[in-house]
Amino acid sequence: MSIEDIKADITALVKDKDCGPIFIRLSWHDAGVYSTKKLSGGCPNAVMRFTDGGEGTFGANAGLPDVAVGLLKPIADKYVPSKISNADLWALAANVATEVMGGPAIPTRFGRKDAASSAESVESQAGRLPDGDKGVSHLRDIFGPKGFSDRDIVALSGAHTVGKCHADRSGFDGKWTEDHLAFNNSYFKEMLAKEYADETTAAGCPQKKHGGSGTIMLISDLALLEAPFRQFVELYAKDQEAFFKDYVSAWVKLQENGCTDLRDSL
Repeated sequence: MSIEDIKADITALVKDKDCGPIFIRLSWHDAGVYSTKKLSGGCPNAVMRFTDGGEGTFGANAGLPDVAVGLLKPIADKYVPSKISNADLWALAANVATEVMGGPAIPTRFGRKDAASSAESVESQAGRLPDGDKGVSHLRDIFGPKGFSDRDIVALSGAHTVGKCHADRSGFDGKWTEDHLAFNNSYFKEMLAKEYADETTAAGCPQKKHGGSGTIMLISDLALLEAPFRQFVELYAKDQEAFFKDYVSAWVKLQENGCTDLRDSL
C-alpha cells in the first residue's frame, strides 16, 4: 500500500460524499490551535479523536469529531497506524480534497505524531481559533502569533470559497459562495460584487446575507474589505493564480506549525 493508494481512497470518498470542505476544516482546526507569545504550544496531532475532554469538545470543533472523523474512519482503519498517522491522514485528506474540488495541488509532508489521549489538547480555543463575529484586530491577534502576515490571513480566509456554516455547529448558517464545492476565487469575487444585509441566525448569531442568492458572509469575512486586507481581496478576485500560490504557501505553514522532523515521503 502506497501514498497513491491512500490518495485514491480519499479522492473516491470526496467525490462520493461531497465532503471535501469538512476535511479542510478538520485539518485547519487540528493545526490551527498552534500559537506563540501569550499562548504557546499546540500542533496537528489528531487529538479531536478523543471526546472525553479537550479539543474534541471545543465548540469551535463541533461536527469534526463525529462527522469528519467518522467519514475518514474506513480509510483510517485501513492505513493507520501501519502506513500513516491520523494527523498526517487529516492533513493529506484536506490537500487531496482541495485539488479534487478544483483547487491547487498542495504538497504534504509526513511525520506528525498522534496524541495518545485528550490530555494532549491545548487548554482552550480562546485566543487560538478565530471567532466569526469579530473584525480586523481579532484576526490579527489570532493569526499573528502563528506567524501569518496580513496577506496570509486573506489567503487562508479564501478557504471559505468552499463549504457552508451549519447552525447546529457554529451557530452561523449558510454557504459563502454559490458553488460551495468548487475551490476557486469566487469567495473574493462575490465579496466584492454583492451587497449583504444584517441578519441573526436561529441560534442568535449575527451574520450578513445576500438577498438574491442567499449566500452569507460572516463579520470576520467582511472585515477583509477593510485596510490592511482589502488590497489582497482585490488582487485575488482578479488573479486566481496569485490566490492559489499564496494559499498554498500559507496553508502549508499552517499544517506544519508546531511540527518537527517532517519528511517528504511516508
